[in-house]
Amino acid sequence: MSYAGLRRLVPGWLRREIFYFETLIVDGVAEFAQALPKGCAVLDAGAGEGQYREYFGKQKYLGVDLGVGDVAWNYSQLDCVADLLRLPFGDGRFDAFVSVVTLEHVTEPGAAIAEMARVGRSGAMLYLVVPHEWEVHQHPHDYWRFTKFGVRRLLETNGWEVVKLAPGGGYFRLLSRRLMNGLQFLPGWLMPLAAVLVVPVALVIGWMDGLDSQQDYTLGYICLAKRK
Repeated sequence: MSYAGLRRLVPGWLRREIFYFETLIVDGVAEFAQALPKGCAVLDAGAGEGQYREYFGKQKYLGVDLGVGDVAWNYSQLDCVADLLRLPFGDGRFDAFVSVVTLEHVTEPGAAIAEMARVGRSGAMLYLVVPHEWEVHQHPHDYWRFTKFGVRRLLETNGWEVVKLAPGGGYFRLLSRRLMNGLQFLPGWLMPLAAVLVVPVALVIGWMDGLDSQQDYTLGYICLAKRK
């Protein structure tokens, strides 16, 4: 059994607890989409396989990606294949943006943020998620990690005003996730047995996250920003 297969077998309520950061991201996307006006133009910058398209059924969603991040992904549902550093759109075209764990794959993240500002209308909203303590992924297209100070500077120096910036959990949520990550290194036949031992421990550790008030140890940051 693969790690991905084991993850799919975890019940939904438990998966929401153990994969806490992903839960926050999806809930945030849904809330962001719900708050947007019907018919507004939304650009998913780094759309990948388009997993967030379904949340924007009332808006005019457009998914753009360079399509080189993961050879196992299906990029056929993209609306546009393009470099985020040179978006093929006119100025002020979009009302809102979604960019989820994408900036680490862009060689010049500040330029990508500036491009979104260029093609965004005044007052356009951006839902941005960036990694902080995250494993290397999508080899070799993985270049950066971000602190809360770094992502704020990227936004504020490239046309955006930060509305909200929050960590995706603290030290204990991070530790919980790392315990689960460790299962992927085990032989397939041993993984289910180990999961029976690891999952309850990871769950309890995650519930201890209230002890970390500073939350400088985190998987990543979720940000809401407004175009200046």
